This record gives sequence, structure tokens and C-alpha cells, in this order.
Amino acid sequence: MKQPFNIWMMTCVGLLFSVSTGWAAVGCDLNDPDRDVARLFPGSSGYKTVYVSIDKKGGEPLLKEIEARLGDKFQGLFETADVPYTIYEIYRDVEKIGYIHGVNQKGQFGGIQVFLTLDLSGVVKNLYFQKLTSKAATALRSPEFGRQFEGLSLTDFYAYDVASGKVVGSSPVSQIKNPAPEADIDFRAAMRATKKNLILMDEFVFENRRLKVLPRPSN
Repeated sequence: MKQPFNIWMMTCVGLLFSVSTGWAAVGCDLNDPDRDVARLFPGSSGYKTVYVSIDKKGGEPLLKEIEARLGDKFQGLFETADVPYTIYEIYRDVEKIGYIHGVNQKGQFGGIQVFLTLDLSGVVKNLYFQKLTSKAATALRSPEFGRQFEGLSLTDFYAYDVASGKVVGSSPVSQIKNPAPEADIDFRAAMRATKKNLILMDEFVFENRRLKVLPRPSN
């Protein structure tokens, strides 16, 4: 199930692209997939990697659709249409049992990498910060904070408005508490990254099972 050769090839291609153009879109991969998959998805026995981008999947129209669903514009090298996304398909023997997918997000003091483990229906099983430069890193990485995301899906996160940082209407997302109020910027970055992650997975994997755009709240 494991495909280290594919990962190596993608790394080489990325390096060549960077050399030839002077810059490259920034993707988000697990640092050690063999170790991380086993830890994040107990009971798994292997994984496959799938590579996709907004550019290849649907180009500018798809980017606009994703931005509309997110309620915010994509910005910077982390959010260009040609960013390569790595989706880990998780297996138990020959049976697919879920997915792991990560995204980059700008935080207060640097980049944040938020990975979600999802079941086959797109429901969150776990949230994992691979990279988190924050004064509140310990609190945000705590199991208590991560457990607040378990059982949630994109349907729940539609109620979260990333521009205001507020939950509109009734949603279990309103129960997610910031463990470090002094780090509100990083908390909101984590929430935006989670919603973005779920939208991308709905587009790339779940065939728009939860395609819906809610109106922005009035000021």
C-alpha cells in the first residue's frame, strides 16, 4: 500500500519546478507518513497517496467555488490554484477505512499545518497540528482541544464564518472553545484551516456530497 517512490518522485518534480521558475506553490505532506499514519489512524495497515490540485481539478472556476464555500479569498503561496494537495487513503488490509489530509494556513507568527483524519463519509476523527508556531501551542495541541472536533463534518462548519470568527445559527461548532484567548488569531487560523480542509476534501474526494453555500452574516 505504501508508495515511497511516488513521494520521492513528487519531491524531485517540485524541486525541479522551483529551480526552473524561482518559486513553487507550497503543499502540505506528513513529515513521516509511515509513522504518522499508524499513529493518527490506529488499526490501519497501510496507505496510498493521491495528488491533486485546484488547477488540475477545475482551474479558476473551481477556485472561485471553493472561496465562495469558505467565505474568504485564497491568498499567498499556501493558497494558489496550483498548490499540490496530498491525500492519504488509509487501509486496513485491502479495505479503505478513511483519509488523512492536511492544509497550510497563515498564523500569527508563521505557518500552521492542520491535518484531519476523516472517516469514509467525511466526518472528523482527529485533528493534528504538524506545525504550529504559537505562544499557545501547548494548549492548542492538547487532546482536550482536538477532541472538540471529533464527529463534526463540513455541514457543521458551514455555520462558521471565517471572516468574523463567529458561528451563525445553530451548530455544534459553537461548542468549540478557544483554550488560549490570548492567542485568538491562531485559534481562528486553526478554525479556518479546518473548514478549508473539509471543503477541499468534499471537492476532491466526496464528490460535493455537502455542497452548500450559506449567506454571510450581516454586520
